[in-house]
Amino acid sequence: MERSVAAVVMVEEADAWLWESPLVLAATPIGNLADATDRLRRLIRSAEVIACEDTRSTRHLIRALGEQTSARLVSLHEHNEAARSAELVEQAGAGTRVLVVSDAGMPAVSDPGQRLVAAAVHAGVAVTAAPGASAVPTALALSGLATDRFCFAGFVPRKQSDRRALLDRLGREEWTTVLFESPHRIAATVAEFAEALGGHRRAAVARELTKRYEEVLRGDLDHLTQSLAERQGGPGLKGEFVLLVAGVSGGDLQGQEPLTLQEAAQLVLEQAASGQRMKTAAKQIAAENRLNASGLYDAANRLRRQQ
Repeated sequence: MERSVAAVVMVEEADAWLWESPLVLAATPIGNLADATDRLRRLIRSAEVIACEDTRSTRHLIRALGEQTSARLVSLHEHNEAARSAELVEQAGAGTRVLVVSDAGMPAVSDPGQRLVAAAVHAGVAVTAAPGASAVPTALALSGLATDRFCFAGFVPRKQSDRRALLDRLGREEWTTVLFESPHRIAATVAEFAEALGGHRRAAVARELTKRYEEVLRGDLDHLTQSLAERQGGPGLKGEFVLLVAGVSGGDLQGQEPLTLQEAAQLVLEQAASGQRMKTAAKQIAAENRLNASGLYDAANRLRRQQ
């Protein structure tokens, strides 16, 4: 990736406008290399330092794009971002052209970069972004769900208490929620969401976005649970996954104010007394009242022991 001094000077003169801010976060393709912008290519050629989530992946990307750079590649990942940010901000503040990229998509969006931006802002060092491909808006646009209001919640948490908190929020959330999940857990996660939020809740699962085998599954959570279960162990569950869950609509509340947890728990017990399975009643009533089904089931059990 070496270049002559003359070539470097020519690049610097042609692309000086790119570096009005010495620290630039640039989006990289999430699959299709044709999504690399001309601005990204020019930033790669003219950067002096490129901070990468994985230097090997970035070297591979540069070669795949047919580009060259004389920049020094340094790592910037979740384990060293706090320490490395101070170094990069100091270099940018001294006039060094610092480009920040992640393995795919936009840095700082569920990827390293947020701490670096915060450090740059605190130090008064100018920072900007070169926009481009990102899995979040791409999946949202293809989902068929509401796009006027949405929230991004990152990766579905593995810790049970954090998952419970997420499901509690989704039980009340009125906006579309976008999440990332691994191919090894996507089927179980969708099934868990169906159980907690109600199988009628609309959702979508997108995989391999912008790549050859791009696919978007749409329907309610029960339908998606069945579709993913049929594909477990096969090629249909490989790749990168984005899970999108529709918000609770006014229709889901049937024109009424949602019940409190205590009121809903009492209703679960009444329906169970009439012969309905308690778990089924909790699932149905939770979906109608923006409550978490597991939490409601536990509350109903506590209330039954008290009575």
